[in-house]
Amino acid sequence: MKAKLLALPLALLALAVGCNKPAEPAKPSTSAKPAASAPAKKGTIGVTLLTLQNPFFKVIGDHITAEAAKHGYDTIVLSADTDVARQANHVKDFIVKKCVAIVLSPCESRSIVPVIQEANAAGIPVLTVDIPCNEPGVKLLTQVATDNYGGGKEAGRAMIEALGTAGGKVAILHFKQAESCRLRVNGFREVIDAHNAKAGAKINLVMELDGGGAKDVGYKAAEDALQAHGDLRGVFAINDPSALGARAAIEKAGKTAQIVIVGFDGQPEGKQAIKDGKIYADPIQFPDKMGIEIVRAIVKHSKGEEVPKEMLIPTSLYRKADAMKDTELK
Repeated sequence: MKAKLLALPLALLALAVGCNKPAEPAKPSTSAKPAASAPAKKGTIGVTLLTLQNPFFKVIGDHITAEAAKHGYDTIVLSADTDVARQANHVKDFIVKKCVAIVLSPCESRSIVPVIQEANAAGIPVLTVDIPCNEPGVKLLTQVATDNYGGGKEAGRAMIEALGTAGGKVAILHFKQAESCRLRVNGFREVIDAHNAKAGAKINLVMELDGGGAKDVGYKAAEDALQAHGDLRGVFAINDPSALGARAAIEKAGKTAQIVIVGFDGQPEGKQAIKDGKIYADPIQFPDKMGIEIVRAIVKHSKGEEVPKEMLIPTSLYRKADAMKDTELK
């Protein structure tokens, strides 16, 4: 009985393998096309940006990711949320993961120095985007940024144009932690000081407040400026979010006809506000170009090619006339 039971599976096995005939080797197909090979992976680029809550930095991150993929790199893009400790931990993690390059927009240029030095010691190229780090003791492959000083000068000229011959009091909404913003304000002040040296009606920079680079902080800072100076005539905000926060505070105070705002960035919301007459002008930046140039620098370096220590992308002053011709706006 056992022999009969054993015979059945053996018979089925024989059927399965073609009645015990040796299988013929498969013939290679003459019509099949070879599969397209994916680009060889070259490693991962670690990116830690000031904050992805600001659309400007999201554009940078998205373009780094897209351009890196074209060259065979993976990316990790993180938001530091303006927290130096968080950003330092991001960089430490990139070192542990053996990223082939590290890109950061420093939350605070001075405080980030020690962790950049750790990356230097590990032999990982470090690059900055948008916000430079000009502190001693760090080695950077390159810094890609807007010409923030030149953009600040453009903002100063826009304020002079907006106020006309009457001049008046102006408040600055700053974000001192960022080197890029310090450069913008320095450029703005230089142009206003040169104007005041020869103008009859001067522009008085009466207050410099922390606008936080955000709508809510910009709103509160503008409220404080209005309480201190009810006759305020202008606000220079270092980016669009703080400029839009200032606009909301000015609207609440019923002083939109009295006060002009010059922002900085050229984000879609900022451009729309210029078209709607809520912001006078912006020196606009090109975050897409920044993201692309950062990756190109990494690719050049990987090939042993020379990379410039700094790449500055000029701003362009954007007024209402430009916004009216902008097909991307409502």
